Amino acid sequence: MKVGEAMEIRNLTMSFGTEELFRNVNLHINDNSHIGIVGINGAGKTTLFKIMMEKLEPDEGKIIFDSNKRIEWLPQVITDEVPSLYMTVLEFVSLGRPIKKLLDEQQLLYEKLTLNLNAEEQENIFKKIDKINTKLDYWNYYSAESELLKIVNGLNINQELLNKKLNEISGGEKSKVAFAKLLYSNPEIMLLDEPTNHLDKESKEYITNYLKNYRGGILVISHDIDFLNKITNQTLFLDKRTKNFKLYEGNYERFIKLSSEQEKELINQAKIQNREEQKLKAIINKYATSSGKKKKMAQDREKKLEKLLKNKIELLPNEHKAKINLEMNRDSNTMPLKVENLSFKYNLNSPLVLNNISFSLNKGEKFLVVGENGVGKSTLLKLIMGILTPLTGKIEIGSKTDIGYYAQEHELLDYDKTILENFNNVNMSERKLRSVLGRFLFFGDDVFKKVKVLSPGEKSRVALAKLSLQNANFLILDEPTNHLDPSTQEIIAETFKTFPGTMLIVSHNPSFVDALGIERVLLLPSGKILYYSRETVEYYEKINTLERKNGRLR
Repeated sequence: MKVGEAMEIRNLTMSFGTEELFRNVNLHINDNSHIGIVGINGAGKTTLFKIMMEKLEPDEGKIIFDSNKRIEWLPQVITDEVPSLYMTVLEFVSLGRPIKKLLDEQQLLYEKLTLNLNAEEQENIFKKIDKINTKLDYWNYYSAESELLKIVNGLNINQELLNKKLNEISGGEKSKVAFAKLLYSNPEIMLLDEPTNHLDKESKEYITNYLKNYRGGILVISHDIDFLNKITNQTLFLDKRTKNFKLYEGNYERFIKLSSEQEKELINQAKIQNREEQKLKAIINKYATSSGKKKKMAQDREKKLEKLLKNKIELLPNEHKAKINLEMNRDSNTMPLKVENLSFKYNLNSPLVLNNISFSLNKGEKFLVVGENGVGKSTLLKLIMGILTPLTGKIEIGSKTDIGYYAQEHELLDYDKTILENFNNVNMSERKLRSVLGRFLFFGDDVFKKVKVLSPGEKSRVALAKLSLQNANFLILDEPTNHLDPSTQEIIAETFKTFPGTMLIVSHNPSFVDALGIERVLLLPSGKILYYSRETVEYYEKINTLERKNGRLR
């Protein structure tokens, strides 16, 4: 590796079965670069991170890091990385720096010094204590607690949450907690995989500002364009068509501009080449059987044609885009859902998650639920679905209401079955079903892949395909744009906008929400119902946050 480089990729090749993800990739990445990694779902972004973290072995080649730099990974699925779901949030976050372990080792060494030891044994112990002190200095032992407090406060993690067990907190809270641990560990290189997916607005703002000024290296996979534009200064494009990588200077917005200009230039050059090719072929065909100067002309043009074809620009076919159709078997009741005085807690000794919530939906209405992480948004949807049981209150679902449910963490998918087997309960021929799956970009042998090997974006497309076949008139959607690339997000926004049925949506994606034509918003935890505007929702969400902070301070 060269001086000033954090990482080098050499001849990297990776495939799954017969599907090649990338081929013979070579790349140098400099120190302290903030790089956004982009590409369509299934291009190999998360796989690349797993190779970097030595959780996967490439077919060929390797990735070399500066051995003096620590690397930490924030995965999309937090629970897979948690050693024990029964430790408290504070215990988990504190694992970011091994201070407690070092202090325990130091204490044992000091206790050994009280024993009857010879001079050589004492000297060995003092050397070990010096090494531990050096490590404690590296981890800023004396200021570590205040640094942790700043991070915890910045992410709005209060004392109540710090004392909770990891298995008691929501998906959004898990994301905040895992991020807190990562920031506290202060690595030289961060690998972030869809870090903003479950974050509320305030936490996202804090993390964005923190990362913008971060002096270490960052490699981030994200479909959040605004986030990428703010924190990155380079963009690495994983091209699924060419199986190669290309590094662009600038953020995502700059990448789109540069790649679009390059594509246009290639198309223009290809058109010029095609016109020249046709001219050369016409002359060759006309004079191929001639003699004298005309034959020499034909031979000369053959040489030029051979050279042109050798260097011809091959335009790649356009990328496929998902096509989503939503149909209803029948119209619903005039009021498909009514919720009255709904309260819920997870166990007898825990606080209320939802308290006296009431609302009803009109036929064809698109209704948004907003609030910070942990206030019960996903819990509310699970209560309506009958997955959880209310403490008090009632939920009335109309007799003609057919519900289609999209779960935030893809809980409705069977990970041990193939994509095709996940549709065993669908009354449809395999040929027709495979045609439907093709609209969600699963072609050929793709349908025989097990769901557990799919990328999060591919899992999302399987879940959307299942939703599209339910022919429901009432859709309950929990963060449906998470993990999806920007073009697919636009497609589903347009599809949901024109859906004639009723929709109940939880989403932190303002661009997606703006496109749906929402009229009313339920604000949790207060239970207030507001008329929708982007500014109003953001304003009340901030006020709600401040009120709860002030309440805690009092």
